This record gives sequence, structure tokens and C-alpha cells, in this order.
Amino acid sequence: MKIHHLNCATCCPLGGHLMDGITPGIGPAKLVCHTLLIESEQGLVLIDTGLGLHDVHYPKERISGFFRKVLRPMLLESETAVYQIKQLGFDPSDVRHIILTHLDFDHAGGIDDFPNATVHLMHAERLASMKRNTFISKGRYRPSQLKNSKQWITYYPEGERWYDFQCVRGLKGLPPQILLVPLVGHTEGHTGVAIETDKGWLLHAGDAYFYRGELDKKYHCPPGLNAYQKMMEVNRDMRLMNQQRLRHLAQNYAHEITIFSAHDAIEYLSLRESGESYMLSTTHKPQNLNDDLAGLGLS
Repeated sequence: MKIHHLNCATCCPLGGHLMDGITPGIGPAKLVCHTLLIESEQGLVLIDTGLGLHDVHYPKERISGFFRKVLRPMLLESETAVYQIKQLGFDPSDVRHIILTHLDFDHAGGIDDFPNATVHLMHAERLASMKRNTFISKGRYRPSQLKNSKQWITYYPEGERWYDFQCVRGLKGLPPQILLVPLVGHTEGHTGVAIETDKGWLLHAGDAYFYRGELDKKYHCPPGLNAYQKMMEVNRDMRLMNQQRLRHLAQNYAHEITIFSAHDAIEYLSLRESGESYMLSTTHKPQNLNDDLAGLGLS
């Protein structure tokens, strides 16, 4: 039951190091869409989807003009989850479950490449995607990406905690090693996804933060990326509070938990090199509180 790290869309916003902290100058930066593919006894499980085939082929119909101009996605078929799953030797129809950190277009665009998969997410996020009552929400939530999926299961935070976070355990039809860890702020129903492996926990924090330096003791985030986060947030107090809680987790439980965000290219490259050695833990126990960009094929 292996865990694969995939980049399911590369975005190249202008700003260079002001956006990604690594690209010289202020030209195109490099942001990834870090997704996970989990081999489980329940079938293949995707954590986020990145952009899908329809986004690549029909971007004007699927992605708002504002976000196409700001994020400048590369729109490569070879970066879609469905293409990469085939390259790994799997049948895309074996993707039985998709777990979403949230429904932003760059996280949920590939849903309809897997029409038979059940989609799991927080109830508040599903509701938020139906409101679309602001300029940003109309751009981030795209009905054309979501309308074809018929199997939705939504959750509320409840039950036993995970470290000092609320969580959702017992996701329907999924291994007990996979939990939802709500991290509200970027969106109303944003959640992390925690996975218990044989080497400790992985926490996909989605867009709860964007840059690895945000988890350091001396907080650092490139100014352009920081501005983008502020533009996209729905609740600043909650976003910053959850970032602080993640910072505490990263600094005090690094031996137990590997935390990563959706868009940091360095985090992605580091985990991709070792990621396929991760296995789902076979001794699952409830958890209580007690620089090589060439590797992305983009150079």
C-alpha cells in the first residue's frame, strides 16, 4: 500500500523569488499542485486532483480568466493525475476515492477524470462552493469542474482529536489510517489530510500555508505569495491561527509528523524522492494529544 507524490499542475506566476523564494529575478516562478496517490486495499485513493484533462484542453471554459492570468498554469496533459496514474501502470477506473483539501479549481479540476470515484470533503466546503457570491469565490469554485461528480460524502469535525486539532475519523469506505484535519481560513471548509504510515504521520496541509518558511520559528514567506494568500483567504484570524498551530506541530513533533503544503516545489521534490517508500501503517492506533528544479522537468 504505497503512497506516491504527484505534481498535477505547474503554475508560473510572474514574480520570481517574490513568489516562490527560489527563482532568480521577477520572471515566471514555479508553484506545484502537490497531490497524493495511495494504493490501498479499498482501491486507489487520490488526495486532491490538481487540474484535469478538460482544464488542459478547454481552459477558457474551465478556469477563470483572472486566475489564468495571475497563476499562468502550464496546462500539460502529462501533469494530469489521470495521465500519471496510467504511467504508473494503473487503470484510472481503479481510483475509487478522491479526498479534497478544498474545492479550489487547481485542487479539484481532475474530479471528472474519475467519474466512478466517491469524493470526500468537509460539508462547509461543499456549501461554500454553491454560494459563489464574491468575485474570488466565482473564480475559485468552478461549476464546470464539479457538476459531473454524483458521489459526494461530506463530513463535520467531531470525535476524538488528533494531537490538538479537531479531526474526522472513519471516512466512509477508506482505510482508518486516513483522517481529515480541518484547517479553516483559506476557505470555509478547508481541511488537511493526515495519513498514518509506517514512518509516522504525513499531513497534507493543502493551502493552509504556501511556503515552507511559514512553519519555521522565524516565519518567512515571499511577499508576493503572502499577498496572494491574503487575497484568497475567507477568514484571516482562523488562517493565521491554524498556521500558528501547524508551526507548533512542525517544531515539536517533527520526529512524528511530516507536514507539507500543496504548492511548495521544494517540499514536493524532497518528498517525491522518498515518498514511494511510505506505506500505510499496519499497526494503526488512534492518536491522542498525550535545489533541483530540473527534477520537475521545468528547466
